[in-house]
Amino acid sequence: MTTTAFILVPGLFTGPHVWEATAARLTAAGAEVHTPVLAGPDLEADITAVLTAIDAIDPASEQQIVLAGHDYGIHPAVGAADRRADRIARIVYVDSGMPRDGVPAVAAVPDQELSRHLTETAGALPPPATGAEWQRWGSTEGVPAAALDRLTALATEQPVGTLLQPLRLTGAVAAVPTTGVLCTGSGTSIEMLQMLVGLGDPALQALTDPRVSFFELATGHWPMLSRPDELADVLLSAAAGEGHRLKPAAGGESPTHLRPFLLDVPEVPHERHGNVDLYLPPGADGPLPAIVFVHGGPVPAGAQPTPRDWPTFVGYGRYAAEQGVVGVTLDHRLHDVGDYERAAADVAAAVALVRADPRVDGDRVGLWFFSGGGPMTADWLAAPPEWLRCVAATYPILAPLPNWGLVGDRFRPASVIARAGRLPFLLTRVGLEMPEIAATVEEFVAAAKDCGANLEIIDAPHAHHGFETRDVTDESRAVVRRAMRGVLAHLGAV
Repeated sequence: MTTTAFILVPGLFTGPHVWEATAARLTAAGAEVHTPVLAGPDLEADITAVLTAIDAIDPASEQQIVLAGHDYGIHPAVGAADRRADRIARIVYVDSGMPRDGVPAVAAVPDQELSRHLTETAGALPPPATGAEWQRWGSTEGVPAAALDRLTALATEQPVGTLLQPLRLTGAVAAVPTTGVLCTGSGTSIEMLQMLVGLGDPALQALTDPRVSFFELATGHWPMLSRPDELADVLLSAAAGEGHRLKPAAGGESPTHLRPFLLDVPEVPHERHGNVDLYLPPGADGPLPAIVFVHGGPVPAGAQPTPRDWPTFVGYGRYAAEQGVVGVTLDHRLHDVGDYERAAADVAAAVALVRADPRVDGDRVGLWFFSGGGPMTADWLAAPPEWLRCVAATYPILAPLPNWGLVGDRFRPASVIARAGRLPFLLTRVGLEMPEIAATVEEFVAAAKDCGANLEIIDAPHAHHGFETRDVTDESRAVVRRAMRGVLAHLGAV
């Protein structure tokens, strides 16, 4: 009978102690468990530590070896698996990134400000001294206070060389089956990953391989401390080849975001000005109000068609023109969660271009954000210009997700809504939203109510994220029409 030997590789500042409860559950289930000590001084030394653990397992025992890496630990785990690909039955990514050849682990540090600092640091990083400091390295949601105190007490310095030395892979590891354990408290879920795959990101297509499976745990970045038994059960299921499989982006039917818009709107010619498209009402006279529709993301840089040519945004642009206002769509450069500053600059430039057009009434403009464009509403809420008549947001993400690593208030609408005054904010909230996104919306709604903001909520209880091409129902159509009427009223266009 084949048994399983698990090699559990710890992440930053930690050691075998973080795996104790999970290891005990695995051992009770009849598995063998190894927890190597990673001590640096660089990535190569940590890879060697994992290789030593692999080589200590007798090949004649016929045990299947499952490597599980958490956080930084996935880098030495993958590096070792690449050199012992014939010995490894599966690699399990425990709330960790996807290591790539030639890329150092510092690239996966969620806090981007911290990541930049690390590239200029030598020696060793001191471990977090408080729970708040651990948050910079990953969500501590679900971790009991006593466990967090112990994590802090046992934490050790992290040699900077382990994060800065590039990972070198031969490619052999690509043949090893993999499983991802997604912790939703970190801001990732199977549904969200499937949505990103559907956008056609080439880097994610490998995740649709039948040898790749996924599990979710409703907790933060430290499931071995917050849900140790559940994590052990997931590891056992992963070793058995179980788990959710993602659907490829290509197939017999169109991706969800490329299906027809839910409203039958007349075709309206549009003008293309660089990255901006204008939908003008036929035969319109005089300067007209404008609605600028801002897509979400991140959207892969090479995605075709680009968002302004997706049926949803073509549909909204035409719908606005049908209502007698100028509909504006644009492509901005939100290709990664680190791109919000340049994407916000693209939006601001597009708005300036539109307001300067003589056919547009520059004093009557509305901004309408979607999905991952939501954090960019903060710029306009923090200091609303007089010409901005309203902000609308449809199934928005209204705070950076925990694993995005964005610090500060700039892209946190809840932190600045009190400065918006009486600027109307029309929020279309979907009832079937992904929980990690819904949490950001509720945080914003609570902050808006606390400060008495001019917030109108339009609920779509049976709709999903991206419902305009996904849930073609009377409810969805009514929600879009109501939202458009609300924006038009604030523009003085009805």
